[in-house]
Amino acid sequence: MNNKPIVVGTDGTEPSAIAVDWAAHEAHRRHLPLRIVHAFDFEWQGARYNVGTEVVDLARKVAEAVVAAAWDRARDIAPDITIETETLIGHAAPRLLEAAHSAELLVLGSRGRGGFAGLLLGSVSQRVATHAPCPVVVVRGHATTTEGPIAAGVDDSPTADLVLETAFTAASEHDCPLTIVRAYLPVIPLWLSDVAPPTVDTPEQDAAESERLDEQLAPWRAKYPDVPVKTVVTHESAAFALERESRRSRLVIVGNRGHGLLAGAFLGSTTLQLLHHAGAPVYVTRPRSA
Repeated sequence: MNNKPIVVGTDGTEPSAIAVDWAAHEAHRRHLPLRIVHAFDFEWQGARYNVGTEVVDLARKVAEAVVAAAWDRARDIAPDITIETETLIGHAAPRLLEAAHSAELLVLGSRGRGGFAGLLLGSVSQRVATHAPCPVVVVRGHATTTEGPIAAGVDDSPTADLVLETAFTAASEHDCPLTIVRAYLPVIPLWLSDVAPPTVDTPEQDAAESERLDEQLAPWRAKYPDVPVKTVVTHESAAFALERESRRSRLVIVGNRGHGLLAGAFLGSTTLQLLHHAGAPVYVTRPRSA
């Protein structure tokens, strides 16, 4: 029986409080323990100043107050699960990445302390989502909704089966419909080369791509007959189509990698754009062996 916790990072800000709420709901739904982690960077003060233990103790008390407030929120939402808290000294990103090694799922807010007001995704969330050894959810948009389908972006890359497994399992557990989005660029005549691909009418190619998608989904539909599935085949970019779907979905699920990546990149452009702009929490799948 799996007893790995869902780990959620908090720093006392409103985005992280919403992430705690989402993580508590998810832990309750999965019958898993919840671990609330707060990392506070005190090392720079010790390096610059000769301070006594009183200042360190004060910083730790503030950190403990942050996790205590998060514990109260989580306990109100999920009174029947095990909830642990931990305060860690150090930079938030590396400490959260360390915590992720023992996590079933890592949950983050979209922004935290120290970020510029205009940024849509904090640097800590982006770094952790990029490098975490476990699946990551970045909570953004209408995070508290329990209405609407789950959306997932699927291509023919090696990550597609993992995305489909995650998406069908989540839709079955949430008892909600599933929207599968497939974006592709059709082959168009040279005389239409100046026309934007999304506006070109290619019914035969669309039908062939839909058939390929149906074949890809067939084993998952058979395994999860209770999940209503809607497919969307589009000439638009995957990021644009999924962002639109996210506005009416409770969760959007994507792979951590896709087509056309530079060597050494850990997140595809579609996933990165959704982490910045999606209207719902973004679930980034990742193989356990990563």
